[in-house]
Amino acid sequence: MALPWMESFTVWGDEAPAAPPASQAPVRLAVLFSGNGFHSREWWAKGEGKNMELGKVLAPLTDFREKMLFVRGLYNEEAQKGNIHSSQTGNLLSGAPLASGGEIRSGTSVDQLLAQRYGSSTKVSSLVLGCEKSNPAVHKNYSMLYSSHISWSSPTTPTPLEIYPALAFDRLFKDDVQRGDKSVLDAVLDDATDLRRQISANDQRKLDEYLYSVRDVERRIENAGKKGELQGWRPTLSKPNIPRPPDGIPQNIADHMRLMCDIMVLGFQTDTTRICTLKLNNDHSSLRFPNLGVDYMIHHLLSHSDTADWLKVNQFFLEQVAYIARKLDGIQEGERTLLDNTMLLYCSSMLNGNHDASQLPVIVLGGGGGRLKGGRILDYKGKADRQMCRLYLSMMDKMEVRLPKFGDASKPLEEV
Repeated sequence: MALPWMESFTVWGDEAPAAPPASQAPVRLAVLFSGNGFHSREWWAKGEGKNMELGKVLAPLTDFREKMLFVRGLYNEEAQKGNIHSSQTGNLLSGAPLASGGEIRSGTSVDQLLAQRYGSSTKVSSLVLGCEKSNPAVHKNYSMLYSSHISWSSPTTPTPLEIYPALAFDRLFKDDVQRGDKSVLDAVLDDATDLRRQISANDQRKLDEYLYSVRDVERRIENAGKKGELQGWRPTLSKPNIPRPPDGIPQNIADHMRLMCDIMVLGFQTDTTRICTLKLNNDHSSLRFPNLGVDYMIHHLLSHSDTADWLKVNQFFLEQVAYIARKLDGIQEGERTLLDNTMLLYCSSMLNGNHDASQLPVIVLGGGGGRLKGGRILDYKGKADRQMCRLYLSMMDKMEVRLPKFGDASKPLEEV
């Protein structure tokens, strides 16, 4: 809870991100990941806007070309050191150096940094979903937890991954009392009492007036809500419009992925969360795809080929991205759609199954609340300062979080 100016304090800490006007929907961040890269000859784009041509891997996104950034040439320098799946995935969203030799140390990922800034605004600070269990093994001196987690709450703590649709649904909508359900003043009462001991008599009066005014506004908002008088932006849904998924993990991977996609969309639509990562599979994945007639080889081994079946699996993953984009774009939030108010980042930790992480496959869908222009190709291949973390600085900027440095980057991508 922010304080008014006080004579007792001469130095201010970091400012909280500015809140959007009440009539404006918030910006959401979604990160989707699939492991092992893509077909080496079919991940490409040419042109711009509705005339943009897409390689076969990206064909499912044809309808969203005007709301898509295709980004080529970005990379994580630290990921080059191990040149294996774990060392290329564990720092995908942070750019941090990775520990090896049995130790686990990465960096706080961009999604969790934003969750720390915005988490108090929603019931769930961030939703971290997956469709394949994490792997605790060690491969070539690196923990495979790095291959299993893209979201890190701290350098030594991968964010717990929810792979059960029913439990993910419950986390969003189960009626447990949250801190946000209390009055703001109730939540900070102890802190306010401690603060009074440290400030002057003038500031104590100012603090009392300030807290009284906040309480008065809270009461008026509560009364207006009871009368149906609340104005400004409100979520388009107040409760789930789909039933709770069955317990357990669906045996059909297509059903599993679609349920997780639906839960992500529902979390954004109800404003239960504004930050979500969805890991469709692990790097070094063991998934099989009987739904596609590709049950003879696990995903990881299949990635070392450029067969028609590998392309079929690639397109299956992109169909999940298109499914989310279509659902978000069908939800109107004032003058924009939910997709227009979202930044949906889709990436892998290598360009293809031959561990080529010299440039990463990256697309961004959505409008970032009107701050992101799609229909473009941004090519950084061969350029200096092509850190993936520069993209994260740009995306954080769209959410009013401005840092002098993140990971190995000290400036955003101006073109984004």
